[in-house]
Amino acid sequence: MEEDCEFRHWDELIPDALGLIFSHLALQEVLTVVPRVCKAWNRAVTGPYCWQEIDIELWSNRCHQSDHLDRMLEMLIPRSSGSLRKLSVTGLRNDSIFSFIAQHAGSLKTLKVPRSGLTNSGVVNVAEKLSSLTFLDLSYCCKVGPEAIQAIGKHCKSLREFCRNMHPLDVASVVSHDDEAYAIANTMPKLKRLEIAYHRVSTEGVLKILSSCVFLEFLELRGCWDVQLDNKFFKEKFPDMKVLGPRVIGFYDMINDWEDCCSDYFSDGSDYLAWEFFEDGVMGEFYEDEFDHGWDDNVYADNAILDMEPHIWPPSP
Repeated sequence: MEEDCEFRHWDELIPDALGLIFSHLALQEVLTVVPRVCKAWNRAVTGPYCWQEIDIELWSNRCHQSDHLDRMLEMLIPRSSGSLRKLSVTGLRNDSIFSFIAQHAGSLKTLKVPRSGLTNSGVVNVAEKLSSLTFLDLSYCCKVGPEAIQAIGKHCKSLREFCRNMHPLDVASVVSHDDEAYAIANTMPKLKRLEIAYHRVSTEGVLKILSSCVFLEFLELRGCWDVQLDNKFFKEKFPDMKVLGPRVIGFYDMINDWEDCCSDYFSDGSDYLAWEFFEDGVMGEFYEDEFDHGWDDNVYADNAILDMEPHIWPPSP
């Protein structure tokens, strides 16, 4: 057997290759396990290649402490070094953390922030910095209205997919969402996919969207009970468009849909968080004592202090 092995050691892989591999791991493993394997892996998870796409939607949905969520984003987003392309997070508590996201959105294409406490003014103030977006999800954001939507449409000229679904309980007291429909129609003419489930939108509002957004390929109107347009109308006028709703076909389909919405809305994740932040701001240990010490950006498993100055990663061959 030859002494020289043809296979490279794991710690010799280039950073972007490691980042691609680590992207298939669970978030808690990337933050608490991978950094302890070796110094090369520690550097890889603190560099940009692991954080070009950040999906913490599942974790944030169970995170009931806003400061934990804010600190998580403030830790992860800067690691992308301006190369963040996708961010999925739910339950942002205020406009300040949304502004922080916008400050690092130069390369951001996909932004999902459902169930967030964003306001019209908060979105309007940073909409110009989100101009690279092609996909935006503002579903279940009850404080956002036509002003925010109009600002997004004005500045995000590349936007192709917009999700603005609502929960039935949140729209029970709403008289009309036609102002949002008109904002979409007037500022987002290049949309290919639009979701406005359970909006209190009228037939006129939908017709305005259909006449303005001529590139639409998919339209969700599920639960838009005020829309008096049937399948025959869409098949005749828009044969190539896929339309979901406005009527939910079948009693059991309606019940299942309602249960899905309610399970999302009232999800209880009290037993979900297996790790959290300590008071000093570093990531915490597993409750089951997987590790003896809390994870820290600057500490390796053998307690050696790493040089955490910004690394200039070599380009891929």
